[in-house]
Amino acid sequence: MDITEGRDGDILGGHLRRHSRSVTAESGGMVLSPTSGLLDDILESIGKTQSYYLAHQEKEGYWWYELESNVTITAEYMMLLRFLGLEDPERDRKIARHILRNQRSDGTWAIHWGGDGDLGTTIEAYTALKLSGYPDDDERLRKARAFILEKGGVEEARVFTKIFLAIFGEFDWKAIPSIPVEINLLPVWFPLNIYNFSSWARSTLVPLSMVLDAKPVRRMPELKGIRDLYVSLEAVPSLTPKKLPVISWKRFFVLLDGMLKATEDSPLRVLRNRARSFTENWIREHQEHTGDWGGIQPAMVNSVLALAAAGYDTSDEAVRKGLKALETFTLERDGEIVLQSCISPVWDTALTSLALLDSGLDREHPSVTDACRWLVSKQITSKGDWSVKRPELEPGGWAFEFDNGWYPDIDDTAVVLMLLCRHAGEQAACRSEIERGVRWILGMQGKDGGWGAFDVDNDMKILNQLPFGDLEAMIDPSTPDITGRVLELLGMLGYGREHPQVRRAMAFLLRTQEEDGTWWGRWGVNYIYGTSIVLCGLRSVGEDMKGPYIRKAVEWIRKVQRPDGGWGECCESYGESDLKCSGASTPSQTSWALLALMAAGEESSEGVIKGIRYLLKRQGPDGVWDEEWFTGTGFPKYFMLKYHNYRNCFPLMALGRFASRFEDRRSAT
Repeated sequence: MDITEGRDGDILGGHLRRHSRSVTAESGGMVLSPTSGLLDDILESIGKTQSYYLAHQEKEGYWWYELESNVTITAEYMMLLRFLGLEDPERDRKIARHILRNQRSDGTWAIHWGGDGDLGTTIEAYTALKLSGYPDDDERLRKARAFILEKGGVEEARVFTKIFLAIFGEFDWKAIPSIPVEINLLPVWFPLNIYNFSSWARSTLVPLSMVLDAKPVRRMPELKGIRDLYVSLEAVPSLTPKKLPVISWKRFFVLLDGMLKATEDSPLRVLRNRARSFTENWIREHQEHTGDWGGIQPAMVNSVLALAAAGYDTSDEAVRKGLKALETFTLERDGEIVLQSCISPVWDTALTSLALLDSGLDREHPSVTDACRWLVSKQITSKGDWSVKRPELEPGGWAFEFDNGWYPDIDDTAVVLMLLCRHAGEQAACRSEIERGVRWILGMQGKDGGWGAFDVDNDMKILNQLPFGDLEAMIDPSTPDITGRVLELLGMLGYGREHPQVRRAMAFLLRTQEEDGTWWGRWGVNYIYGTSIVLCGLRSVGEDMKGPYIRKAVEWIRKVQRPDGGWGECCESYGESDLKCSGASTPSQTSWALLALMAAGEESSEGVIKGIRYLLKRQGPDGVWDEEWFTGTGFPKYFMLKYHNYRNCFPLMALGRFASRFEDRRSAT
């Protein structure tokens, strides 16, 4: 592992400094000077949003906002509880009410607001409604059923949907891809070992291997079954390579699955019991003291399901704590219950605090001090799964959630450290915590020069060809957005473009730049997000923002601005290249574009002024913005997110940075 120190032989580059380097505005377009009236409007807008945030901070110092996804998360929660025999008619009614409120007019459910009907999501919603007592002839179910059958029925559903049907005897376990429990015993040098899977896939597949080994079934009452969703009940759906290319990894894995199924009950599986014991211990060891697993719903639901399949009931401590943890992920309002896929207090707190600082709030303000104190208490000082590939690296990262010690992530850690650096200033009040966090981030740089989210060099692409990889999310490779975020942090710490690790990161970004000058956004929708973070990172480390490849990105951002002054990009841009930066303007995406342009010295340009006016026009009297569209990403193309804080923290950040540039200039004159 190569960790090169910063300037003056110090991991922090010799000092902590505020990230406020001025950039000369030299755009290719019209150069404008905002009127005092516009600046007054901006300051008034900033004041409203600041007041909103200060009024909503929790007494412990953090902020926490809803993380919205789609109805499968809540439907699977109901299915788990029913499988465990935990029936609660009132809870089921509230869950059903939430599911029905999100049904589209054509009877389907989508994976994000405004999206098309999705087969797996619609099947799971339909199943949950049947479990809660809705009859076959209900008009809403009839419309959903027609869509499902038109799309090929249950036979064409994704793997995870089929698993939830199989535990109720509504799908044949033989038609589900195998995960031999013995896979969990494979050594780290073996290509298919569990640590070559992404953290979210690992924390889900390890418990699922126990479920698939046991193949539990708790049959539904006949009236609540979903056999009416099959196109052909006579034929057992099967994995087949017939439609696949003759030479392909996917075909190979499908054929391998057939061989594995033939040996499932073979006495030759001499390691089966040992693997079962290892897997159960792994699940129990990876449970947080609060009951969480991995901080995400799939890992939590499947870990409880795995222990139940192994014979443990709800009196088992791990099962009981796991169910309690799931309950803390729920929100109840307006007679509905919804389960969040994840919770984001660390992320919300760090971004909100940075936005408040950008908007002019004093760094010594009690609100910022309380937030920093709370965040420092959340630093993870124990080793997690990441240490399998970095055994000598000392821990020091932050996770997304309240409790997730096994899986700190680079993105959260970088943003928290940006905040702590700016709050600490030259006093370096949190110096030891900052140093520890920076060392951890530097140690997690991949061999390609970039950074992934949770692991290092987690880039074995063939894993996405596994029959279980139908969401194409089995790995966690380096991405431009996270790499750009790390560069923004390193620039704040004095690491310049000549630093060896910065040079490697910049080379990675050059290799991953798209032909039109953009960068793909892995964790936000989409090219606007990726390009914005990369440009902010490059500016921070001192890159020449007049360079040709920078100007190419800037020109793209300027070109895709919408007539209303905003920017927008739809979730479908991940799967359809012609939809790149196509979509209605949103406050969060407009703010990302503005941050990118200002990083490139475009704060005086006509486009930036129009973007600022777009934000001002759409702010509500309470200081917040409305945003129905999903602009966050879980798995590109397959699982989209709506961070309810993005619509407010990023506009505040953009308005604040814009105002500070011209306030500084006005003060200087």
